[in-house]
Amino acid sequence: MKYKRVKRETLGQIKGTITSGETIGEVISNTEFGIYGKLINLSKLNIDEKNLIPIAIRDEIEEGKAKIILTLENGIRKEYEIEITKIYKNNNSDNKSMLVKVTDEELLNLTGGIIQGMSGAPIIQNGKFIGAITHVFVNRPQEGYAVFGDLMIKQSNQ
Repeated sequence: MKYKRVKRETLGQIKGTITSGETIGEVISNTEFGIYGKLINLSKLNIDEKNLIPIAIRDEIEEGKAKIILTLENGIRKEYEIEITKIYKNNNSDNKSMLVKVTDEELLNLTGGIIQGMSGAPIIQNGKFIGAITHVFVNRPQEGYAVFGDLMIKQSNQ
């Protein structure tokens, strides 16, 4: 993984590369709510099924502290603190369900906030998956939007 920090008037960026050349799945659709597909070779992802996270319904989501999971350096997955500042509980039409703000000092020092390529970063609150990052505010890169996890699941079933 390579990343570029936010600079004045310029968005930062994360770039990943798949080097194994092995197929792990098939993309069925790429929508504003996420990329959907079918995993064919789950064993190649090194997923420990004991660490699966339940999905929260939107009524369980609260304003306040949450975490995002990212891989920025050396292939190490890490949790970073964010804050949910506003929730649009009736949103069923787009991927702007929550306003979020990066509060983690380490992440702010590394990236300057939300950067391109961070879309899809899972958001965890109270031990449950509540959604994913979708947008950054260009003039305030510490803030952006996220989509509800239950809305992502609903869209995947269509």
